[in-house]
Amino acid sequence: MTTLQDTTIRKLNAQEKIPYDLLLLADPSVVAINAYLSSGELYVMEQDHQVIGLYVWVKDGDTLEIKNIAVHPSFQGKGLGKMLLQDATHRGRINGYRRLCIGTGNSSIAQLYLYQRQGFEMAAIIKDYFTTNYQEPIYENGIQCRHMIMLEKRLS
Repeated sequence: MTTLQDTTIRKLNAQEKIPYDLLLLADPSVVAINAYLSSGELYVMEQDHQVIGLYVWVKDGDTLEIKNIAVHPSFQGKGLGKMLLQDATHRGRINGYRRLCIGTGNSSIAQLYLYQRQGFEMAAIIKDYFTTNYQEPIYENGIQCRHMIMLEKRLS
């Protein structure tokens, strides 16, 4: 359990309710969410016993991939996304992982800014990822989300 200011980040226990409302902020597909939840780990950020942020990662060898990261809209813009990324980086390092990866859409301008400010570098572009894997078109910032931009950060 990591405590940051007056928030706590901890792994969600198997018997606890999954905060789909937050997961759906970052990924509109319940099918995709359930797929990575089944093999991943969900960490929640709480304040006064209320879940206000989260991330889900999946392990692959010496690499961790963040599949979902979200902050409740009323808490956005307060540095909580940065705190979640720092927590994931710290947990990854102390557990001996070498890389932390995260993907986001070509239209996710704020996320691209945040991830790069936190030391992630662009590693690959998966063309047409969102138009192939999601039935409904996704738009952000007036731009159609078509391609997945993969970023990575060395942990060791």
